[in-house]
Amino acid sequence: MRDFARRIESATPADRDRAVDALRAIAILGVVLGHWLVTALVVDSGTVHGASPLRYLPGLTPASWLFQTLAVFFLVGGLVGARSHASARARGESYGRWLRARMSRLLRPMAVVPVVWSVAACAMLFAGVDQDTVRALCKLVWSPLWFIAVFAALTAATPLVARLHPLWPFAVVLVVDLYRFGLDAPGGFASVNVAAGWLVPYCLGAAWARGELCGRRTGWTLLLGGAAATAALVLWAGYPAAMVGVPGVAVSNLDPPTLAVVTFGLAQCGAALLLLGPLRRALRRPALWAVVATVNLSAMTVFLWHQTAMITVTATGLWAGGTLPGLHNLPDEPGWVLARLAWLPAFAAALLICRLAFCGYERQRPARTKNLVVREGRPAGSMAARRV
Repeated sequence: MRDFARRIESATPADRDRAVDALRAIAILGVVLGHWLVTALVVDSGTVHGASPLRYLPGLTPASWLFQTLAVFFLVGGLVGARSHASARARGESYGRWLRARMSRLLRPMAVVPVVWSVAACAMLFAGVDQDTVRALCKLVWSPLWFIAVFAALTAATPLVARLHPLWPFAVVLVVDLYRFGLDAPGGFASVNVAAGWLVPYCLGAAWARGELCGRRTGWTLLLGGAAATAALVLWAGYPAAMVGVPGVAVSNLDPPTLAVVTFGLAQCGAALLLLGPLRRALRRPALWAVVATVNLSAMTVFLWHQTAMITVTATGLWAGGTLPGLHNLPDEPGWVLARLAWLPAFAAALLICRLAFCGYERQRPARTKNLVVREGRPAGSMAARRV
């Protein structure tokens, strides 16, 4: 491990902002842990269906504040996308070539998911598994993929939105919510918030790339202002307190994004900016930087397969030991939470296997750099370090 950390340390450019990679890793791991903790697969009369402890245990709502980290990912995405496009233009690279490279990194690891799960669904149906069970499992895998589609669209629009002020998409979300909730207008048009809501942190990231988010004052303004606005919307405007979707609840803060989740995201972005200094100091330690670089190297793989890892452990437990607490029972009591925490290492082990099996789809093709050759399949810290 020490040699591995030293190799990554030596391959990392001196001007690499390691804190940005740490924010990306925190965002991805927050989503993964959030899904593992607030998603249950309940066995009922031979059929598996999804459930959420947030519906039965509202005291767990603060967990959704901790693990709903998508705004941080879009913040980093806007920063990296704007910098990458500016760098490509400076090299004289065309927009099409730049976009193909970005989309390849984003979509290539995703292409294998429908293939594997189509085969798995057919195998389950052939083996006599209930159709409702197969549908529930496939939905669990497919549902997070909306995030990839939105991120891909914003990435493609980077040349257009890189100089867009975040107040413009914020105003769109505000107007949509006023019509939707204030005037009880039909909610079909609210889907525009899917783009506008996540465009707010993406535009903040682009502003960061332009050097417009400098200073701790900006971080504190976003953190305190976003937190106060979110609290006001929840306490006095009737928005849900949970920052993730809860089955059976009339209004979701995520489907589509509401003003509350956008203001909450602003607070998260402010916290992320305030963490930059401490993260940069902490990541001078080669061992910690090696962990962050490794997570970034497989970020898409981890995101795409974390639900499959949970499903695999759940199915294996059902086959080997019947209905197990924290894995197959209804999440309606505090004991379920303790039991689910005990299952997290098993989920992580299954995810590690998935990473080993599918991370090759995320690796860049072999590329010769100035000082070394990066070969696919090797634990190349240089790829994580150099990836933009």
